[in-house]
Amino acid sequence: MSERPPERVVIRGVKPELECGRFPVKRVLGETVAVEADIFSYGHDALECVVRYRHEDDELWTEISMEALGNDHWRAQFPVDKLGQYIYTITAWIDPFRTWYQDLLTRIRADQDVTVDLQIGAEMLKAASERAMGADARKLQHAARHLRIEDVDDRLAALASRYAERSRASHYRELRVTVDPIRARFSTWYEMFPRSCGTFKDCERIIPEVAEMGFDVLYFPPIHPIGRTHRKGKNNSREAEPGEPLDDFRRFVAAAKSLGLEVALDLAYQCSPDHSYVREHPEWFRWRPDGTVQYAENPPKKYEDIYPFEFETPHWRSLWEELKNIVEFWIDQGVRIFRVDNPHTKPFDFWEWMIRDLKKKHPDLIFLSEAFTRPNIMYHLAKLGFNQSYTYFTWRNTKHELTEYFTELTRTEVAEFFRPNLWTNTPDILHEYLQRGGRPAFMARLVLAATLGANYGVYGPAYELCENVPREAGSEEYLNSEKYEIKQRNLDDPSSLRPFISRVNAIRRENPALQSNAHLQFHAINNDQIICYSKRTADKRNVIVTFVNLDSLWTQSGYVELPVEDLGIDVRHPYRMVDLLTGVRFMWQGSRNYVELRPSEVPVHILRKE
Repeated sequence: MSERPPERVVIRGVKPELECGRFPVKRVLGETVAVEADIFSYGHDALECVVRYRHEDDELWTEISMEALGNDHWRAQFPVDKLGQYIYTITAWIDPFRTWYQDLLTRIRADQDVTVDLQIGAEMLKAASERAMGADARKLQHAARHLRIEDVDDRLAALASRYAERSRASHYRELRVTVDPIRARFSTWYEMFPRSCGTFKDCERIIPEVAEMGFDVLYFPPIHPIGRTHRKGKNNSREAEPGEPLDDFRRFVAAAKSLGLEVALDLAYQCSPDHSYVREHPEWFRWRPDGTVQYAENPPKKYEDIYPFEFETPHWRSLWEELKNIVEFWIDQGVRIFRVDNPHTKPFDFWEWMIRDLKKKHPDLIFLSEAFTRPNIMYHLAKLGFNQSYTYFTWRNTKHELTEYFTELTRTEVAEFFRPNLWTNTPDILHEYLQRGGRPAFMARLVLAATLGANYGVYGPAYELCENVPREAGSEEYLNSEKYEIKQRNLDDPSSLRPFISRVNAIRRENPALQSNAHLQFHAINNDQIICYSKRTADKRNVIVTFVNLDSLWTQSGYVELPVEDLGIDVRHPYRMVDLLTGVRFMWQGSRNYVELRPSEVPVHILRKE
């Protein structure tokens, strides 16, 4: 039996909390953390419950009282306005004065003598005054000396409760929330190969065009010198030149920032056979019996031009430090966003250590996890510290698939730690839907990505021009992929999707509802070829309803059922919906309304309630 008196209050069912506090939940600057819990005790005594929180750099805690919502459920929320990590917890205790106050009111209503009760209350106020300071102490002392029935009210009870005896309070374990820059929640990515433009100086002319289209992240695949040994050529052939001046890259990053763009780099932890690491640190690689280094393989594929690191080496500490130094080098060049290649093939502990260590010094960093693997692993990487994550969006094409998947991502605990970044295509992935659907399919998938997710991206030049020819039947690889050759394109082609992409991105910037995944809701429509969903702000002042025709060949129509009250719509009056893509206005009435979408024109609606 413990020497310490037992705690009377039970705190359980705390949200948000990940794996008993093992991992932090996630927010961005300016958001709030709503903390809820079931809190109760035996007997009928009143409780006082508070959320205590502080930034990791601060020593003092801030307290906010929790509100009782009924059935022992309590809630409070606190703001996060500083990058880094906040610590929060719940403290709860029996509130003697409020218990006394409630009993006093009951006795007064029963017309009982409360003389002794007032004396008991005065003693409680005196004890509270000794724990208080300043003006609060003086108020409590005065009330204790002159306590009358008419002096006792909710304000006095709240003041006394603030200084209640807490020696037997219950304390929940400390939990954490990571606060990232707003761009971790809302970002628009444009991927391009700089070598197809020429030099970094040549690429600078592209920056204004990308910014005008409404993108705010310009993402480069690997730009590092890659060596010459076993270098691959066109269409991954075995036959295949050197790096760019660093000063030009720094100038490029600065030019991008001046127009509101961040440059994101691809972080692929591997090296070429002639890299100096192989000579200077042979202990970082796996050696075969014939005395050669084990190159990368994904049987039956062989990548003789790639040497992976051996993370199981006894010299793992020096390897980890060097890999972290690589990121710090690019941070020094002005890069703040990193897309990490295949993190699921590296040790989990490495990512948790490196990201945590780097973000202590640079809390504005963003790491995007490119891990197309099993859900448990994708989610675990997000918990370890990755700020955004690739998803299965590319392979979710039916209404059922999309509805089920995005309900999981946005309406379950997953939303507390996993921020989806939806990609329409990548240099590695050209989905069959785009191969067969033509321009309407490209428009539909762009709108799905841009409105279902607050973070989305395109492999830009290829998407603008609706490139959709696979390397071979059944392949998701592009024919004559830009991964292996320099591409010359006419991005001013009149058939380009650039105007459409620009308008969609402008709609995202103009409508706060599309800048978060917090209030995504799917709606019933009597046609499986049309998907309908809405997003809204918490105050319902900005409501966006999106319709997408998933059939890229035929006109589809149907009647939608909108939960008008949830969307802040008065069912007693007609209301106007404007299509933000075309400017066309529709006068609707009630919850049931008609929609028709033609692939030959625009296969989508992005409607805003006026």
